[in-house]
Amino acid sequence: MPIYKAPVRDIMFVLDEVLNLPEVDLPGYSEATPDLLQAILDEAAKFAENELLPINQIGDQQGCTRHADGAVTTPDGFKEAYQKYIEGGWMGIAASKEFGGQGMPRPIGMVMEEITSSANHSWTMYPGLTHGAAAAIKIDGTDAQKQKYLPKMTSGQWTGTMNLTEAHCGTDLGMLRTKAEPQADGTYKVTGTKIFISSGEHDLSENIIHLVLARLPDAPMGTKGISLFIVPKYIIDEKGESGERNGVICGSLEEKMGIHANATCVMNFDGATGYLLGEENKGLNSMFIMMNGARLGTGVQGLSHSEFAYQNAAAYANDRLQGRSLTGPKNADGPADPIIVHPDVRRMLMDCRSFNESARLLTGWASILVDKSLIGESAEIRQGAEDILGLLTPIVKGIFTDMGFENAVKAQQVFGGHGYIKEWGMEQCVRDARIAQIYEGTNGIQALDLVGRKLPANGGRGIQTYFKIVQDLINETKDNDELKAYTDNLQKGLGRLQSASMWLMQNAMANRDNAGSASYAYMHLMGRVVLGHMWLWMGKTCTDTLAAGTSDEDFYKNKLLTGRYFMNFRLPETGTLLKQIEAGSEDMMALAADDF
Repeated sequence: MPIYKAPVRDIMFVLDEVLNLPEVDLPGYSEATPDLLQAILDEAAKFAENELLPINQIGDQQGCTRHADGAVTTPDGFKEAYQKYIEGGWMGIAASKEFGGQGMPRPIGMVMEEITSSANHSWTMYPGLTHGAAAAIKIDGTDAQKQKYLPKMTSGQWTGTMNLTEAHCGTDLGMLRTKAEPQADGTYKVTGTKIFISSGEHDLSENIIHLVLARLPDAPMGTKGISLFIVPKYIIDEKGESGERNGVICGSLEEKMGIHANATCVMNFDGATGYLLGEENKGLNSMFIMMNGARLGTGVQGLSHSEFAYQNAAAYANDRLQGRSLTGPKNADGPADPIIVHPDVRRMLMDCRSFNESARLLTGWASILVDKSLIGESAEIRQGAEDILGLLTPIVKGIFTDMGFENAVKAQQVFGGHGYIKEWGMEQCVRDARIAQIYEGTNGIQALDLVGRKLPANGGRGIQTYFKIVQDLINETKDNDELKAYTDNLQKGLGRLQSASMWLMQNAMANRDNAGSASYAYMHLMGRVVLGHMWLWMGKTCTDTLAAGTSDEDFYKNKLLTGRYFMNFRLPETGTLLKQIEAGSEDMMALAADDF
């Protein structure tokens, strides 16, 4: 059976020592003391390890079951685990106190998602989507809507979904056909079919609050004519309780490559009663509140798969005996050495580990920026956070899920033939990880969003600010001899990112295919620089701590060694990526369509 232990020590390092949550000038952050953080993480670890991990493979093998009436049941143990989750108050840990949440900093909520998703990706999707739906209602809902839905979504009594995709259109939402007919009582009748709806129907919660994109009868064509509607599974009665069944039903469950235990539904809306959320024809604005949160959450899934895969592969590599070390036997009394002695096995493990630790810090920093963009004290703080967050969101979604899948494959490779066998759990990890590169906007779309929207926004203000953030940290640490590999390589990577950004400014407008051809390489180039930035940030913390004296020297020294690996082996990949960008689109677009 696969193993997983929540990396509590490393998470504490990120939240308390690097990000220093109690010192962040935002409401609720001062409460995140080391003792409280430790207590929360210890309990989260117990829940993930004892409740979610044991039902992960069971869920994969059983899947969900749709019944004749459209109801869906989840695998054995899922409902019981969900009940323990809401009884523990986990759903509302980072939610507003106004609606019954605990009001803890957002990074703690994101860490909880990492831990639970590492233990059981499919299960975590059920409560995970609720956070995004609640966020959209909180920002764009009326006071009455907030009071009606948010307390029970915060407690977990009700869950939420988002319904975007239709069979004939995926990312191109301007083509959607679901319609909403106004009624005399101010409600709407929503009719249409949505596909790929994660957690669209299940037996975990009392009610499911669907957020649905649809068109009003007189709406303009394209994305400017889309509205967003709240469509509950059960109509809420005058007492605020779930009443009569609404006209929404699961038509079928998708047969999928992975995440078998999450109900991916075709949802049929047949004159279902809906309630307008936000303004008419401004539905995409509201939906993007959900999408941006979901993209960060999906990125965390990539980290989760990589962490789970790494832990299992590292344990296997230390246990599996095969061959002898190239520099002489390391297990002289045994028939062979453990495969951890082989450099190529080390390469795969270090690729995983060096990504995981830097990605964890980036998740925390991005989460703080989300809070700053929403509740920062001044408009300047909010705008500054939003500028950087706009750049980081496609990086977190795209890079984390690409590397998460790659690292799952590398970990599977460490197992050799056993990695292809179900009982070890690696083949499930690979299958489950693959979806994260696809949903919530494919990674190619993330790259186009980064290059086409986020990079040129406000005259490039965000990227110029980010260049300065990185350069300032390099300047601050460049005289630290222990960090020379960090600063030298990050300086080169930053220079390549600046060159790539300049190349796009000079060539993308003249031929828009240049932007398209460069976008994916640019996302990965920037992603490596951002992860390198995280490593220098952590490296500075480690050297400062070691200089001050600590009883945990090995932790900080191992952290520095892991970071040095990333700086020397992964950050130099920016050179190749820059060459790909500067090659332009000519060769990529040369073949006629019929020649493919």
